Amino acid sequence: MSRVDSVKIGAMRAQLRVEGSVLASDAFFPFRDGVDEAAKYGITAIIQPGGSVRDSEVIEAANEHNLAMVFTGVRHFRH
Repeated sequence: MSRVDSVKIGAMRAQLRVEGSVLASDAFFPFRDGVDEAAKYGITAIIQPGGSVRDSEVIEAANEHNLAMVFTGVRHFRH
């Protein structure tokens, strides 16, 4: 699944406006593109486990968009 498409689909399928919402992910953001896309929909904060080698780029994107970002340090998912 595309990282960017995942954000688009989540925003599209939400029954309410997502502007001002928090985006939570059970996996880290490996690139900044998901953060950039979330900002387009008015997301104001992101919760994620972190741990990508590109965390600094993701943090930079959040700062550019004035988004709060919380790193949990815990991945919680099953496949």
